[in-house]
Amino acid sequence: MKLDLRPLLAEDIRLLSVDFLLDPPKGEEEDPTSALYGVHFPHPLHVCGEITNTAGYMRMALSASIPYTAACARCLDPIDGTFSFRLEKTVAPANLMTDVREEDADDYVVVVDGFLDVDEQLLEMMEMEFPSKLLCREDCAGLCPRCGQNRNHGRCACPEKEPDPRLAPLANLLEKYKDD
Repeated sequence: MKLDLRPLLAEDIRLLSVDFLLDPPKGEEEDPTSALYGVHFPHPLHVCGEITNTAGYMRMALSASIPYTAACARCLDPIDGTFSFRLEKTVAPANLMTDVREEDADDYVVVVDGFLDVDEQLLEMMEMEFPSKLLCREDCAGLCPRCGQNRNHGRCACPEKEPDPRLAPLANLLEKYKDD
């Protein structure tokens, strides 16, 4: 979404309200290197907020939220939720960005020819802030490593703990000398 900031830059207005929908990133749910791997977004990202101009100092404050479906990282049960985040940055015309140090450039969004494109920054922030592991609940018991049963739905017949096979020779020695 390209936001027209010309009235704000001309100081005709001091506040620009923003409310739009942004399509979620495509292909990220199939990319195993992405934080959004395996996450499906059934609806677009809803973005709202404002850009203010106070005596030439412009500030952008946006809130975004998007519903998602994914699998629990422990038990693989489906999860439905809503992810929300905020994006706050200083707005600067492109001609003023020449004086900004490279390490501080991430604190700014740049206005080019009176327009501000925030899509890339919103999608980048969404990927960086999205949780790396989603759980159906905090105390999720996960799957049994032996039979694969979901431990949240009940216990399986597998033994609670199996002895470490590397320690089997020591267990045999203990049994042998147990009677002595």
